[in-house]
Amino acid sequence: MNTDTLKITEENFDAQYIDCIEIERIDKFVCDEMDRQIHRYIKAMHGSKQVMDLFVSQLKGMDIAAKEQAIAHYIDFNRKVLNGLDLKIVLVRAFANYCDTLYFFDKLYRDDQKFLFYIKRIREKYLSFHEVFEENGKFGIKDAKGKILVHPRYDFLRRVFAYIDDLSPIPIIAQKDGKFGLILPDGNDTVVGDFIYDDISLRDEPPFFEASIGKETIWLNNQGKVFSDRASF
Repeated sequence: MNTDTLKITEENFDAQYIDCIEIERIDKFVCDEMDRQIHRYIKAMHGSKQVMDLFVSQLKGMDIAAKEQAIAHYIDFNRKVLNGLDLKIVLVRAFANYCDTLYFFDKLYRDDQKFLFYIKRIREKYLSFHEVFEENGKFGIKDAKGKILVHPRYDFLRRVFAYIDDLSPIPIIAQKDGKFGLILPDGNDTVVGDFIYDDISLRDEPPFFEASIGKETIWLNNQGKVFSDRASF
């Protein structure tokens, strides 16, 4: 018998008992609310209904765990979505959707231990940020779990935190052998902009990348499509 295991009694029931169904349902309602908050973000950035529908289609058919990961990845590379996002409000809305009486909601809301448990759970699920690391003088990127997104092969990396319309990945500005290019943080270092540019800078609006070769200036979008003049945007 494990004497370290705390026995659940009538006195400590609320503090010690873990309701797996409650956690599962609140996870679901939190995920729905995070989805709604992303929609609000896209709308605030003047996204069209087509953009909204595209975002919905990306998440459609995913189970809760996959949807959580997709939203977390979106937040990781589009951190402006966090501006004005209050996780306490997200949780309160989830509580309200879960509870079938005001009494139950009030009890759940006033349970400080449980409230902190769920806030921590939300942070762990949705605020898992990648980091740049160095190996033998070269730079790469790992996600929050240590999985390599960009291998350490580059002299310079610039992460891009910018508004995009859907869940598609946005490229990383990278430098190799004295030239700049665009790669995806997909674990395969997929090149979407060849390493032929003297410089690449970030723009505030699509197409997000402005590149130069000598005195020539061109623009590239998220897929690496090249625009030779502003009229072609």
